[in-house]
Amino acid sequence: MSNIYADRLAALRGLMRSKGWDALVLTGSDPHGSEYPAPRWKQVLWLTGFAGEAGDVLVTQDHAGLWTDSRYFIEAGRILPRAGFELHKTRVPEAVPIPQWLAEYADERPLVVAVDGLSQSVAFVEEIKAAGGEDLRVVDAPDVLDALWTDRPSVPATPVLTLGEEMTGESRADKILWLRGRIVEKGCDAILLSALDDIAWLLNVRGSDIPYNPLVVSYLLVSLDEVVWYVRKGIPDAETADSFAELEADGITVLPYDEAELDLAAHQGEGLTGRLWADPAHLNYHLSRILSGSLVPGPSPVPLRRACKNETELACLREAHVEDGLAMEQFLYWLERRLEYGEPVSERDAADRLGMFRARIPAYRGDSFETISAYGEGAALPHYVTPEEDAPVLEQRGLYLCDSGGQYLFGTTDITRTVPLGECTPLEKEDYTLVLKGHIALARAVFPKGTAGCHLDVLAREPLWRAKRNFGHGTGHGVGTFLCVHEGPQDIRQNTNAQPLLPGMVTSDEPGIYREGLHGVRHESLLLCKELGRNDFGTWLGFEVLTLCHIDTSIVLRELLSEGEVEWLNAYNRRVFEVLAPRLDAPAAAWLREKCRPI
Repeated sequence: MSNIYADRLAALRGLMRSKGWDALVLTGSDPHGSEYPAPRWKQVLWLTGFAGEAGDVLVTQDHAGLWTDSRYFIEAGRILPRAGFELHKTRVPEAVPIPQWLAEYADERPLVVAVDGLSQSVAFVEEIKAAGGEDLRVVDAPDVLDALWTDRPSVPATPVLTLGEEMTGESRADKILWLRGRIVEKGCDAILLSALDDIAWLLNVRGSDIPYNPLVVSYLLVSLDEVVWYVRKGIPDAETADSFAELEADGITVLPYDEAELDLAAHQGEGLTGRLWADPAHLNYHLSRILSGSLVPGPSPVPLRRACKNETELACLREAHVEDGLAMEQFLYWLERRLEYGEPVSERDAADRLGMFRARIPAYRGDSFETISAYGEGAALPHYVTPEEDAPVLEQRGLYLCDSGGQYLFGTTDITRTVPLGECTPLEKEDYTLVLKGHIALARAVFPKGTAGCHLDVLAREPLWRAKRNFGHGTGHGVGTFLCVHEGPQDIRQNTNAQPLLPGMVTSDEPGIYREGLHGVRHESLLLCKELGRNDFGTWLGFEVLTLCHIDTSIVLRELLSEGEVEWLNAYNRRVFEVLAPRLDAPAAAWLREKCRPI
């Protein structure tokens, strides 16, 4: 039987030979540096069958490799061999990144490296050039797979929704005025925004061009006297009918997405030479070559401003977590009852049922990522993909992990709860408790202003390290407000990121333990950074837990918790009950009371 991935790799190598390319680099991103691309730009999936959200591919005539991080090591190791690809690990001590690999492969001989410049950031291509030096020449090959991918999806165009200040707390006019102030400070004439969440936040617009992300594929040019939005207009529905009229009434010129390249090139002759600000982390390489005479590289000021939520956004986020918490509790109650009644429930059944509970919320606009519904050994894969068919059936023993989230008009949620379905082994109980200790330690953190997330990461790992255990992924990521479930500039992980945590930032708290072939444990809640007060030693910050869903204590090893940890856990569960129980029906409320009893 023919292997379609091996056939595609062979065809790609044939194309490379015809072009005289020694190597080709493809990323799992899009022209806007998105973490989750629209189907059109899922080039890595098409070529390799690997569906993870982090994966870059490098192909030569004698080697094909995919680079990804620890969330996908097990999954990629199973999938890639059939496609003829080798797994290259990232974010581990022995990692050799693509630029370094290419430099070593060149070995002081000329090397022609093609890149799909539309889906490669300027920063990444510059890394390749710097590593290879004079022996390496980069060729820009935009949309290189078009010649092979005959049924490739088109650029998406979905209805565009505009949000009012009752959701955003600030008008687009005020945001644009603020951005123009930053343009002047930078000494530029204009800024080009490529990152889709930057654009959505600035214009107070949302769409559905990308699954799970309420974004609109577009570019935005903001100068001191005009705003031009390059976007494809989707067919409006009742909720979005007047969106473009509202934008144009606010002085925003709307032009077709496909005209961005030519129109931006024309701007070089209109006084922008040397003064067009763009973020090289998100500007694609192809567009940067066209605009090279105008560019002033520098980080966009939008992500930091967006990350610090205003009071209106925080009020909306709290509402989102109440609604989402109700859905979660209804789901967990349903799950426990179904298993007690002896009814078969698969991982897919559970994921679908949770989606049904969320869909009852009027403001629900879809999930914030694909639900990870994992039982037993499936949960040992941090980003397990729940099968659509023949999914494993849950049993009344062991651990079930559910990582999920919702997109609501008033906010974005992300929550993981690992729950015992019955009798658990001593090792499962111990892992469950140690991960919970790490989760609590981070949630209880008090730290001085100026502290970065990388300084706090050890709090969540220390209980695990003492037991000589660890996890490979980050401990926390930023979360948007009816935007992306992963956003920066802050994070909590071992990698050095100097961005301090600031009041108004929302960041996840999600330590875990994963034992291949056995089980996985992760506890995740979202934390709001808040000021706790000031004294002679400075300004002090801490966290408010936004997520509202009980933490199961039935298998917690009480002797492993300190009194402070027990106090925090009991207080958290008590708050969950007090907020959610009045809005649950009587049987579910009674069940939740038992789940939230002090330990």
